[in-house]
Amino acid sequence: MIPNPDFLVEPWRLRECTLNLDLLAQSESLFALSNGHIGWRGNLDEGEPHSLPGSYLNGVHEVRPLPYAERGYGNPESSQTVINVTNGKAIRLLVDDEPLDVRYGTLVSHERTLDFRTGLLTRELHWVSPAGKAVKVRSTRLVSFTQRAVAAIGYEVEAVGQPVRVVIQSELIANEEMPAPKDDDPRASAVLERPMNAVMHAAGDSKAVLVHRVEHSGLGVAAAMDHIMFGDDAPPCLTEVEPDLGRFTVGTLLAPGQKLGFAKYVAYGWSSTRSVPALRDQVEAALSAAKQTGWDGLVAEQKEFLDAFWRDADVELDGDAEVQQAVRFALFHVLQAGARGERRAIAAKGLTGPGYDGHAFWDTEMLVLPVLTYTYPESVAHALRWRQDTLPLAQERAQQLGFEGSAFPWRTITGAECSGYWPAGTAAFHLNAAIAAAVTRYVSATGDEDFAATAGIELLVQTARLWRSLGHHNSEGRFCVDGVTGPDEYSAIADNNVYTNLMAKRNLLAAYEYVHRFPDRARELGVDEEEAAAWHDAAKAVMIPYDSALGVHPQSDGFTRHQVWDFEHSTYPLLLHHPYFDIYRKQVVKQADLVLAIMQCPEEFTPEQKARDFDYYERITVRDSSLSACVQAVVAAEVGQLQLAHDYLAEAALMDIADLEHNTADGLHIASLAGAWVALVMGLGGLRQDGGDLSFAPRLPPGLSRLRFTVRQRESRLRVTITPGSARYEVAGPDELTIVHHGRTVRLGAPQELPIPPAPRVRPSVQPPGRAPRRRDQPPSSDED
Repeated sequence: MIPNPDFLVEPWRLRECTLNLDLLAQSESLFALSNGHIGWRGNLDEGEPHSLPGSYLNGVHEVRPLPYAERGYGNPESSQTVINVTNGKAIRLLVDDEPLDVRYGTLVSHERTLDFRTGLLTRELHWVSPAGKAVKVRSTRLVSFTQRAVAAIGYEVEAVGQPVRVVIQSELIANEEMPAPKDDDPRASAVLERPMNAVMHAAGDSKAVLVHRVEHSGLGVAAAMDHIMFGDDAPPCLTEVEPDLGRFTVGTLLAPGQKLGFAKYVAYGWSSTRSVPALRDQVEAALSAAKQTGWDGLVAEQKEFLDAFWRDADVELDGDAEVQQAVRFALFHVLQAGARGERRAIAAKGLTGPGYDGHAFWDTEMLVLPVLTYTYPESVAHALRWRQDTLPLAQERAQQLGFEGSAFPWRTITGAECSGYWPAGTAAFHLNAAIAAAVTRYVSATGDEDFAATAGIELLVQTARLWRSLGHHNSEGRFCVDGVTGPDEYSAIADNNVYTNLMAKRNLLAAYEYVHRFPDRARELGVDEEEAAAWHDAAKAVMIPYDSALGVHPQSDGFTRHQVWDFEHSTYPLLLHHPYFDIYRKQVVKQADLVLAIMQCPEEFTPEQKARDFDYYERITVRDSSLSACVQAVVAAEVGQLQLAHDYLAEAALMDIADLEHNTADGLHIASLAGAWVALVMGLGGLRQDGGDLSFAPRLPPGLSRLRFTVRQRESRLRVTITPGSARYEVAGPDELTIVHHGRTVRLGAPQELPIPPAPRVRPSVQPPGRAPRRRDQPPSSDED
């Protein structure tokens, strides 16, 4: 994990001081802008060269058939794939008829900066054409947090040294040609050629509008652009439009030092039901609002929004500059993924790329929503109400599978199951418990009783019904859940997966609590006392396997009796180099599973069990999933392996800046980025909240001297400052909070500083050969990736 020399380590921004075309695909993802509704990859303004053009709208997709070698009952018949919608980023520049293309002429300087505090992506370049004509270009790009349908670009060109005739072409481009996939990595996306059919186009003055309909999904997509020139002496301009292209052109002769530029406003809208005229009106209205706000107004609104976010969300870290930058980068992108999703999914890649076909997984509820719950809870209710909106599809899926309640899809855009590989998809029912956990966490943290009495109880009831019908009481009266896949996708179709069973237990008990808390709503949902009692009985009798000979919990029934994987002769990731059949029948773990159970349900394990279990599974966990490192960091900190927690924290935080899995080109790993906060706040800060007060068990590894973070709790903010010897707790707001600090209950009125007990002395765990994280207290070796 060698720091990438192309990106400077700075606390509040990601800055690229040279243009490395070999890293173009990665930088397009890193410099992506989004607000949860619109997503723009960080492509160069002029559009070429590019690795992967990308303009996305949350929920806009195409439908494609899922092929199977053999028919099988219950297999999804079609999948959904996010599509590249109309590109409003493109601004082409011609210098004395020579197109600005960084592959030609001389690129004297080039710098791009993503500022986490302003939400702006700026680009500055100095280019000399093959004919020797020099220009400087500055562009500033934003996707608005405050005006959901709007993105904007400020663009300016300056003549250098001699007079230059320049022509700027600002475009809307639909159905861009997409590059073919470079390999058969299942984490990449399908490529759909010309997915949109033109249904309307219009232009006038400096404005152009394109409306398309996605061929098979039938979704209507509208995009519009308008321009306001900078300065008083605007040269003549021309706007043209074709079915797949809108173009605004302006040109002039610039004297040395003279500039030409404009603000470009772009608006997007989509619908499955609205008419073409209604879509056009929608985007034109959004354009009008953006123009009234003006370029400076949009920039000011963006900063004001982010000032409020960082007041509540910032994490300060002394002792590791790379991780300090990375955690702010991570929080910024997590916010971008969910801020204005508004009853839409938060996909695994957010809106930064087409990886995983734009699907949402359990990552959202398990890792992303906890971060947003404590930093920007306004977005969490929307994400969970999207799950409520998709309940009819989940209920239909459960009925198809022969169960009651709701079986939420493993991967989806609309709420319909899109996974054609059922052992790692349909069988991973633990997604339902992750949704339930997200509900109870959000309500505990915010006190949102309206949500609890509406969407919350409905989600808990429907998921509880699934568990009660999926599981059964064995001859000894234990409640068993057989034939499921836990978080570890290298151990499919297992009986009594410990994580799944413990999370199902929590789900059942939460549903039992809510139906007694909201009895009128429970009756509306058809819940009687007998059904609620059955949930309670199942939860209290849930089966938790234990291997007394080894003194550890098997990940699932019989797991510790399996043959251990041959780690000495493995190529990673295993799923791309070894047959699943062989992986499934041996002891090898893709991502933390039993360890995640310890993190999520710590009350179910003694301290001794946690330490032994963690050590056992460290030796067989290969982290072929980006979701693993942050979970291992949390439990490493809990059991006293603080250096290892720091190492895993850095791996989660630097997943994309360092491109550790070599697939950042397809989009960022939003859950791993969220995991940077999880590793810091839940790991080193020891944050837990199980339906009641916040508890903390903070400890810092040797390389860190201070950690400070804030968590939102109802109407208040709790700031926690941790040093090696003590933790200080300060509350701002009307709520009187009670916390637990290393087992001690403390009522917070005035700020309190409490001592931190020393960590237990433990022997460091060992990882599989070649799979240990890079030590943060050692310099990287020259042969590391």
